[in-house]
Amino acid sequence: MQQTVLILGASGKVGSRSAEAFWNAGWTVRSYDRTTDDMVAAANGVEVIVNGLNPPAYHDWERTIPDITEQVIAAAQASGATIIIPGNIYNYGDQPGVLDETTPENAHTKKGRVRIEMEAAYRAAGVPTIVLRAGNFIDPAGNGDIMSALVMRNITKGKLTSASDPDTLQAYAYVPDWARAAVQLAEKRGQLDRFEDVPFPGHTFTINALQSAVQAKLDRPIKIDRFPWAIMALLSPFWELAREMREMRYLFEMPHQIGTEKFNRLLPDFISSPLEEVMLAGLPADIHPNKVMNPSRQPVTP
Repeated sequence: MQQTVLILGASGKVGSRSAEAFWNAGWTVRSYDRTTDDMVAAANGVEVIVNGLNPPAYHDWERTIPDITEQVIAAAQASGATIIIPGNIYNYGDQPGVLDETTPENAHTKKGRVRIEMEAAYRAAGVPTIVLRAGNFIDPAGNGDIMSALVMRNITKGKLTSASDPDTLQAYAYVPDWARAAVQLAEKRGQLDRFEDVPFPGHTFTINALQSAVQAKLDRPIKIDRFPWAIMALLSPFWELAREMREMRYLFEMPHQIGTEKFNRLLPDFISSPLEEVMLAGLPADIHPNKVMNPSRQPVTP
């Protein structure tokens, strides 16, 4: 019997990649349009709901996240569907090292506390829920991910941007890989606990390592610039995004990786995309070595 998944936020990086992954696995894919659809009605007859909804630019999380959560819980209660959520590591606060489902939740930011409360609401509601918890998302299409918005924003000028010491180890999640893992967990949901916190190991690397990979790919030197936190401090009284980013600065400065034990136990046959593919996914599709050093110069076609 063919199964059906409802994708919330189908135009975003998590939603679009999840729709693709479930479709490729033979599921019927249904998309939710927040402007016209009633979520409970849209969820009628579905087995899984992927919640890819997220307010852009951290806007008004304290109000919007609980509103979204309430709607998703209602849809799951009415349909009996399992919810899959892209979790993050905000819950843990500033705890360097290996992070997994046993790490104490010690959030010290507003966004971290909102995420803790959100997950607690799903658990308390008793709806089947899988939190697939990951690091920084990397999407080949950009779609507002950390590479397009920050790290590679000046790559056509031959520069990477680092928000901390470029030798700081950071966890990354390649969104197509995350989506494939979500499908595999959905297909074994009957074997899981009512509420599952599943760390997604993804890939771990530094900006220095990324610089080496990009230089090798483009055969050109690439510089590393530091993110202008001082300017963000000046702008924060007037610009919401600057304020919200400053609150999360600790995360860029905290060396960390995601634990592997539980994920490997649940999905022992999962194969991640190669590290080089993930690291270079943020390069613009039309980039050319000459354009990196001379952005105004067009590549010559042989």
